[in-house]
Amino acid sequence: MSERASSPCTCFLLRRAARQVSQVYDHALAGAGLGVNQYSLLRHARTPLSLGELAARLGMDRTTLNRNLQPLLRDGLIEDARGEDPRQRVLRITGAGRERLARARPLWRKAQQRIDALLGGQARERLHATLDALDAALAQERQA
Repeated sequence: MSERASSPCTCFLLRRAARQVSQVYDHALAGAGLGVNQYSLLRHARTPLSLGELAARLGMDRTTLNRNLQPLLRDGLIEDARGEDPRQRVLRITGAGRERLARARPLWRKAQQRIDALLGGQARERLHATLDALDAALAQERQA
C-alpha cells in the first residue's frame, strides 16, 4: 500500500481530488452514455446560450469547451445555431439531449449521494462554501 503524498500546492490537491471525484461521476453516468463533463454541458444547455456565455458559466476557455462539445454535437444532443447577430453561435439542447439528460439524472444523483456520504453533510457544506469563496475571489481578481 502506498502512502498518499501531501503537498503544499493548492492546485495539485484540488486537481487530485477533482480527478477522483470525476471518476465517481463518470462511472455512474456511463450507464447513460455520458461523462460528467457532457452531463454538465447538457444541463447548462437547457437554456440557449452563446458559446461565450456557456464558457463563462463553466469556467472553461472556449477552445476546451469546443472540444468537449464535439461529441454532443455529433450525437445530436446539442445543436448549434446562429443568434440574432449572425456571428454569434448559440447552443441549445435537443429533444434527444433532453431524453439523455433525464436518463442520466438519477445516475448523477447516485454519484452525488456517494460523495456526500463519503464527506458527510457538514464537511460537504464547508467544502462547497470554501470552493464558492475561492471562485468568487478569483473572479473578482480577474475583473480588477
